[in-house]
Amino acid sequence: MSYVLQDDDIKILQLLQHDARLTTKEIADKIGKTPTPVYERIRRMEKEGIIKGYVALLDRAKVDRGLIGFTLIHLKEHSQTMLNNFKKESSNFAEVMECYHMTGEFDFILKIAIRDMHEYNEFLVNKLATLPNVGTVQSVFVLSEGKVETAFPLRQPVKKKAKK
Repeated sequence: MSYVLQDDDIKILQLLQHDARLTTKEIADKIGKTPTPVYERIRRMEKEGIIKGYVALLDRAKVDRGLIGFTLIHLKEHSQTMLNNFKKESSNFAEVMECYHMTGEFDFILKIAIRDMHEYNEFLVNKLATLPNVGTVQSVFVLSEGKVETAFPLRQPVKKKAKK
């Protein structure tokens, strides 16, 4: 049975998604609870895998990853083994930030973070193109960002109306 999120869990998650450095006491103060139950809820959500980890979000330009590309890949063969192999092997490349198996014309889309077009070419020729089963590759590059969000929108659980 999976863990059902309660109102306080959602409030905690909303706060942590925007600032994971908040202390248990700060979260408790913001939601009007004491620290101990907040601590217990956070630990339970970590144990259940709802909270998968905590990260620092970096400025990609300041860490020399100024170019973001989305690379669409069509595989030659579509057996389960070949699909799983591509997912595993492509995910091992440091340049690949995200890997998704897709519906539609292409099989996979990779979000890649690279320094510049020269580094992209090196990635394409010396890494991606060396994988077995890669057919068509098409890439597009980000000119500007409209929205980048890391927090999922969370809904409050629907409260059941009391019967009269």
